[in-house]
Amino acid sequence: MSPIRAWFITGASSGFGRCLTEIALNEGDIVIATLRKPQALDDLKAKYPSNKLAILKLDVSKHDEIISAFDKAKELFGRIDVVFNNAGYGLQAEVEGTDEQVSRTNFDTNFWGATNVTREAVKFFREVNPAGQGGRILVTSSECGIHGYPIYGYYCASKHALEGVHDALAKELDPDWNIKITLIEPGYFATKATPNMAVNGSLLPPHPAYTKPTLPGNVLRGYLENPQAEGSDPAKAMQKLYEFSSLSDPPIRFPIGEDAVDALRKKGKEYIDTAERFASWSENLQLD
Repeated sequence: MSPIRAWFITGASSGFGRCLTEIALNEGDIVIATLRKPQALDDLKAKYPSNKLAILKLDVSKHDEIISAFDKAKELFGRIDVVFNNAGYGLQAEVEGTDEQVSRTNFDTNFWGATNVTREAVKFFREVNPAGQGGRILVTSSECGIHGYPIYGYYCASKHALEGVHDALAKELDPDWNIKITLIEPGYFATKATPNMAVNGSLLPPHPAYTKPTLPGNVLRGYLENPQAEGSDPAKAMQKLYEFSSLSDPPIRFPIGEDAVDALRKKGKEYIDTAERFASWSENLQLD
């Protein structure tokens, strides 16, 4: 029988967060489910006892609430084994058509919020858990953290930044702490944020200079407003992630969904092809 683990999950109200919360509980684990509106999990609260499920209010854009949530987890259970750093939301608009404050607010959640959750998780694993026990940090990035896509500019930027800081942090950690970080890179899934971004209020009107119907951004905008596919099953993906979380030597990146796997392959090939094409340009550049 697998040991019971304690999960700390952000963005647990819907989508990946809700799916993984249900899977972990069904497996007999402990879950500290955090979200901006705790009432969204009233059905689970009625189903599971308090020694299995704690529901905490948390807006990750507020650092003091992050600290309080980890303190409460320590008070209730004394340990955390896995942090699913998942809270975030989409933003769709041309780069020129996005107000700076709108993009900053998106970064406050997608980058600063997620990064601050990770910082508190590292501190908790190092200073609260028994020495050397460590823990797992699973960070929801995106296929948009691999490629840039039209009308997703600032969302892609937030995920690229998230990838960069976690890639660096993973290299900074003392191996003796036994803290493992993985960036989860999902493709197109049928969560609350997809497929229809317009319904969920994050698809902004087009910039006046970008109204030509054939522009890639408008082609994608039309698809988002009238999706032809539902996307992959988030519950199936989170079941895979639950299994992945037990790997003894996890990679820094985990693409999930055939489109995300394909995007990572294409990006890898693009980097290699570019390096080979321009390798000679870097010859004989040493100081004389």
